[in-house]
This record gives sequence, structure tokens and C-alpha cells, in this order.
Amino acid sequence: MLIDRVIAPYFETNCWILATAVNQECIIVDPGMAKPNLVKSIKEKIAEHNLKPVAVLITHGHIDHMFSVLPLTKEIPMRTFITASDRFLLTNPMAALDSGGVSEQLISAFGGNNFAEPSDLIELDDFGNIQIAGLEIESIFAPGHTKGSVIFTVDNQVLISGDVLFAGGIGRTDLPTGSATDMRKTLRDRVLTLPDGLNVLPGHGRQTTIATERVSNPYLQSDFLDQSGR
Repeated sequence: MLIDRVIAPYFETNCWILATAVNQECIIVDPGMAKPNLVKSIKEKIAEHNLKPVAVLITHGHIDHMFSVLPLTKEIPMRTFITASDRFLLTNPMAALDSGGVSEQLISAFGGNNFAEPSDLIELDDFGNIQIAGLEIESIFAPGHTKGSVIFTVDNQVLISGDVLFAGGIGRTDLPTGSATDMRKTLRDRVLTLPDGLNVLPGHGRQTTIATERVSNPYLQSDFLDQSGR
């Protein structure tokens, strides 16, 4: 499997690019935030491997993960996949952000107040299966960071974890639509049940594995998971 990424200059969000090999179709995950957008950098990366993008996967609706999805899909028509619970954030990203925060300031500075859905949008199913670009993808709903967060397994080799799981950490749960209680349930019932051999591609930071995180991530230990939270 070919795995590469573009790191967005704002919030250092990983925009993952996956394909079976060079010269093949590919999927793009979480086209993030740049000025004016991340499209140029993504096109340069896919040209490097001679890939043809056929789908965009959005792990959740925070602006740093979907800022460039509309211009990207306008320039390269393709399907966009997102959960129904986070779909509304494509047109109203501030609904899951703190008012007056850094994200709102950047949106204003970029003149990005006219958000809209991509023309070809598909809502994901929990434990749904997608066959695209020669890849077998399963979508697993993972609320906590946002209500509609989702993680993806790819060919039973890779976990695209978004901001649910990082190397040594997890995503914050204090923003609108986030829930610490939901996150603990997701980690316990949806992440810890995954195979150790999965390579984890997180929304920020370096790659890791389920095996490594199961042992060393403090948020996957019982003393954290057994706490009560809002």
C-alpha cells in the first residue's frame, strides 16, 4: 500500500493519501487548512506518485480537517464521505468551535465565510464497508472529539484515526459537540477492540500502532477509561 501525506501549515493536520500503488487511483483524507487552501500541495503530492484521486474521506467536521474539501473537489471532481452527524459542519464550521478562538480568526482572515457542501456527498454508515480505489475501507463511528467523528480501517492494515487517537494521546473533548464520556466509550469499545497489528495514521503527529498505544498511551489505560466524565 502507498501511504503519503501533506501536512497542512495551519494546525499541522495530516492530509493522508492512500493508494494500492503508484500510478493508481487514490483516496485523500482530511484536506486541511492553508492559505488560500491546500489544493496546490495535494496536487503536487499526487503528481509525484502519478495518482488519480477518486474520493475524499473526512474524519470529522473541524475546520482544520475539511477547510480545503470544497475547492479540492471543485478542481478534481470526486465523492466526499462524512458522517451525518458532522455533515452540518461543512456549511457551519463554527458550530463545533469556540467563538473568538484561533480557528474563527483564521477563517475571517482567509475570507472563508462562504462554506458549502461538495456536490457529490455521501453519508457514512457505522461499520459500513466501502470499496474504492482498490481499497477495502470500513467506517467505524467514534464520537467524543466531535459527535460525528469516524475512524477508518483500510485493508485490515491501517487505521485512519483522525483526532480520536494520536501517538501517546487523544483529541480534546471540550469543544462544542465533544464529550469526554463518549470519548471514553469510543476508546474502550471501538479502539481497544481493534487488532494490535494496525498501523495508525492520526490526524496530527507521527504514525504509531494499536499495539504500541494499547501499552503506552495513558488514555487507553483503565484508570482513565473508568473515570466518569461529562
